[in-house]
Amino acid sequence: MSLSSSQDLARRHDLDWIRVGAFFLLILYHVGMFYVPWEWHVKSPHPIPALEPVMMLTNPWRLTLLFLVSGAATRFMADKVSVGRLAGARIARLLPPLLLAMAVIVPPQSYYQVAEYVAAHPQAPFGVDPWPAFWGKYMTASGGWCGEDGDCLITPTWNHMWFVAYLLVYTLVLALLLAIVPRLGARLQAACERVLAGPWLLVLPIVFLALARATLFPIFDITHALVDDWYNHAISLAAFMLGFGLAKSSVLRERLIAMRWPAVILALAAYAAFATYAWIYRQGDPAQALRLAMRGVYAVDQWCAIAAILGFGAKHLNRGGPVLRYLTLGVFPFYIVHQTVTVVLARHLAKAGLPQGLEALILVAGTFGACFATYEIVRRIPGVRMLFGLRAQPAVEASRPPAFA
Repeated sequence: MSLSSSQDLARRHDLDWIRVGAFFLLILYHVGMFYVPWEWHVKSPHPIPALEPVMMLTNPWRLTLLFLVSGAATRFMADKVSVGRLAGARIARLLPPLLLAMAVIVPPQSYYQVAEYVAAHPQAPFGVDPWPAFWGKYMTASGGWCGEDGDCLITPTWNHMWFVAYLLVYTLVLALLLAIVPRLGARLQAACERVLAGPWLLVLPIVFLALARATLFPIFDITHALVDDWYNHAISLAAFMLGFGLAKSSVLRERLIAMRWPAVILALAAYAAFATYAWIYRQGDPAQALRLAMRGVYAVDQWCAIAAILGFGAKHLNRGGPVLRYLTLGVFPFYIVHQTVTVVLARHLAKAGLPQGLEALILVAGTFGACFATYEIVRRIPGVRMLFGLRAQPAVEASRPPAFA
């Protein structure tokens, strides 16, 4: 029996706020990807190397946190419905938006990616087709868009929607486990409460993350392609299951509150160390021992940042209200459209010759504005709502779990 079975939490407004905040940070992160020198779909003609340490502030933990809070949200739903209804509801909620995105929303990202490559490589063996012809090649995987390095643009693709695809698969894996193991949530919660006590709340997850990064990451780079993404699966599925286990535990909630200050101090120290290392060796080859040590530092940053966010959130973000309900329902439509808006808008803004600060401000405001506009439009159209992860009946949505559950 769970150590906190008599005090299981019935609602976690803090996790709802954290989910909303994490997705908003993700939107800002993808705007930053246009400017940072790292590879992305489209790039600013004036990259900003100094932005790299800023991007590293959330890079180690933002998606792991999202999988954790998604697992937590799934726990609340799973405890109310049968395994079959859980799986069916997740398929109905996640699959239509995924298919819509791959067929309609994501293709402009690939279009501008090809256009940018052709502009930078005039001798490329392919050109930029008119949109109807491009979309036809995109959907039939017949574009032949291969670079000089031999890497090809594989289509149709889910790009940023990989998170939704993974979440759907993880939920189906969880449904299978729930069918095999009775009361899995309570058992997993009891196990988490038993082992994540005292300093082990920080130490054990750090050890797991460090071992995964030291052993799996050098072999399985992050691909977001589902079938060969084993390091990413090890981290993301573990976070999803951990969230499922801690969601209702008042014991773990109080422990995270108690550990929030040590966690944030360790996270900031690890961030400073890893960001410095990444900056110094951004074009170099560090010694293997240093590389291995930094993988451990990365793991400290990764988990301690998450623990600090969960702790401070549990302490200070424990109230709901209409704003939270609105944003909780809106994050899925926001997520679906945001990256395409950023890519298209950034591509055209880059040609306007604006001061870069003004350009970036317009890009951020335009992306968020388009997200809010999309949400306001689609939530009013019954036949379209389900394509953006919203339930068919608006009147009952306020009491339902969000799409990213």
